[in-house]
Amino acid sequence: MAAWARAVRGLLLDISGVLYDSGGEGGGVPIAGSAEAVRRIKASGLKLRFCTNETQATREKFVKKLQGLGFDISVAEVTAPAPAACRLLKERGLRPHLLVHDDLVPEFADVDKTNPNCVVIGDAAENFSYANLNEAFRVLIGLEKPVLISLGKGRYYKETDGLKLDVGAYMKALEYACDVQAEVVGKPAKAFFESALAEMGVPPEQAIMIGDDIVSDVGGAQQCGMRAVQVRTGKYRTRGGGSAKRHGKKQGWPNEVSWRKKHNMMVPKNRSESPGPFKCYKSWETEERASMGDKKDIPI
Repeated sequence: MAAWARAVRGLLLDISGVLYDSGGEGGGVPIAGSAEAVRRIKASGLKLRFCTNETQATREKFVKKLQGLGFDISVAEVTAPAPAACRLLKERGLRPHLLVHDDLVPEFADVDKTNPNCVVIGDAAENFSYANLNEAFRVLIGLEKPVLISLGKGRYYKETDGLKLDVGAYMKALEYACDVQAEVVGKPAKAFFESALAEMGVPPEQAIMIGDDIVSDVGGAQQCGMRAVQVRTGKYRTRGGGSAKRHGKKQGWPNEVSWRKKHNMMVPKNRSESPGPFKCYKSWETEERASMGDKKDIPI
């Protein structure tokens, strides 16, 4: 095991595509073994933080749904974009025009929204109509110094019935139309990861991010000095997606949170079972294997 792995004290976990796939009548379906994996991680003594770009519900409502799906999770353990955006708006005296999901609006209840001098965009789902996008465009284009704040910049995500366009696609449309660069509050913004690490009380070199998005999860974590693992669930695709370096890829990560042979990621029930908190193996891409031997799993 690499020396840095023995020093790991905390994990950041993405939620959508890692713990569950959203959508459907029940609000989502857990990925097999993920609830048990969360319980084992907590029992291992590692610190854990849930780091999500979820913007279709308040944190309270989102956590309640996850608890109903069997997850051991509390609001205090979740780092999400909307609360961070509210702090930023108040600090800078910004009054937002909201282009967000109806269920997220309560997060902004204490923010002045009269006479908007900025636009906040999140995953608005069905609210991403031409009329609503055009209204946001008109607000921005009418400002002397337009400010566009985006709650994430994901390209797409996975629900139970397939892939869905994410906020990043609509953010880019407003950027292009208004000749403005959005300020991203959420993954992959460096400040968002730094906030999650601070809340967890772990420095970046002692933490690992686990997510399904090579740009927002893996790339964002690497920007602030963390290692990161991309799972092969959720939106994972074998081609395209960004330029971040993969420290590891996991096939069905929840099943790997054990000490069973052939599992890629293993978290012991207690630290006395191992010289380090867990063991990771990376599945190298074809071009990486060329220099190290084909089809080898290399400890990281």
